[in-house]
Amino acid sequence: MAEQTSIGSPSEQPAWSAGYRRYALVLLMLIYALNMLDRQIVTILAEPMKSDLNLADWQIGAVSGLAFALFYSAVGLPVARLADRGDRVRLIAVSLAIWSAFTAVCGLARSFPQLILARIGVGIGEAGCTPAAHSLISEFTPRAKLASALAFYSLGIPLGSLLGLAVGGLIVDSLGWRAAFMAAGLPGLGVAVIAVVTLREPRRLRPALAMQTNGLRSFMDAFAELKRKPAFWLIAFAAALTSFSYYGQSTFFGSLFLRNHGEALTQLGAKLGLGPAGLAGLALGLIIGLGAGAGTVIGGRLADRAARGGIAGYARQPMFVLLASTPFLGLMPFAPNLALALAALMVGVFLHAMAYGPTFASVQVLASANVRATASAILFFLTSLIGLGLGPLAVGSASDLLSPTFGPVQSLNIACAGASVAMLASVICFGLASKRMAAEPAVAATPAMAKA
Repeated sequence: MAEQTSIGSPSEQPAWSAGYRRYALVLLMLIYALNMLDRQIVTILAEPMKSDLNLADWQIGAVSGLAFALFYSAVGLPVARLADRGDRVRLIAVSLAIWSAFTAVCGLARSFPQLILARIGVGIGEAGCTPAAHSLISEFTPRAKLASALAFYSLGIPLGSLLGLAVGGLIVDSLGWRAAFMAAGLPGLGVAVIAVVTLREPRRLRPALAMQTNGLRSFMDAFAELKRKPAFWLIAFAAALTSFSYYGQSTFFGSLFLRNHGEALTQLGAKLGLGPAGLAGLALGLIIGLGAGAGTVIGGRLADRAARGGIAGYARQPMFVLLASTPFLGLMPFAPNLALALAALMVGVFLHAMAYGPTFASVQVLASANVRATASAILFFLTSLIGLGLGPLAVGSASDLLSPTFGPVQSLNIACAGASVAMLASVICFGLASKRMAAEPAVAATPAMAKA
């Protein structure tokens, strides 16, 4: 008989087979991969866009970060309340269709303002994805496997980055950056149809649950619950600082390698029949995809083991792995050759990705069932506004300010290395959170979460 997990009373129990849970998790992960592809493809398209549209580094930072993050953050909170109250599957599908369409529209931009407006559309669409997905996953996943499940979902980050960098780099060399945006956006429209047809919303299957959600508390009530949990806020700010550091650096990974190792990429690419941007995108995509992918899966499994002795284990793991990743990511821009730079990047992103699963699991075990999407939205509000919004803008602006003194290559190296300071601050916050979580039990789990 198939393994089952049930939600609700014995009289109304939609059964989740192990096969369905695997399918739903894989599809949600693929949707998240499209989310990250459409978000991260700017990384490898930065230099061609800069040349074509005559942009400064700060404008690249604004396009890839601030314009996207402001609207992602602002829309994310009210959309999360919809996820806590209504049909999460339809919300995810509609959001996917919106951000995919606007990603394709980015390829039509003829100026900086037009590109900004298109990226705003991408940000608005993407705001409806992850909080709703986290809420769904937490509902049909046993508690003992929660960090692993959320880590598997987070595989969308390295997979989307791999596709964005590798495919984007190959397309930009042959067809240009506009075609790369269009190729990244259009597949999501088809996946949105698959999602709305095949994913199940428990609130549709169980009328009593739907009635319960109609009476859920307001956002201020949900906020009041979370306000009483200092560990939640420490986790959220730790994640925001981590994002500031990593997004600030990763937005310019393509530029870093093309500026520092352009000659090596050109020579090696000529032997392989690739241009420097295509080879850089392929190399970065494989390094980040494989390194971060392995770190995400291993980190999730280790976190579930660490949390067997108490939920504080979810916060301790990010503290250690992010501390270990900092020197690799901080010194990578100054590597003397291409091979060492790629090796440092792989180790850095592997360690960094080990924090994904336990960070998201920390939020889910601290929030009660009817505010989980809101808790995730608050987390992503802070990580997007502080991390994605300000990180790339700060690094790009620092690079522009330092350029007259150090030149365009070293100025970007210094700016990216300086972003690592925020990673150290996040380590301190995770340490403080682990102490708070040691004294605070997880909220009562749903029946689905309680089963091993």
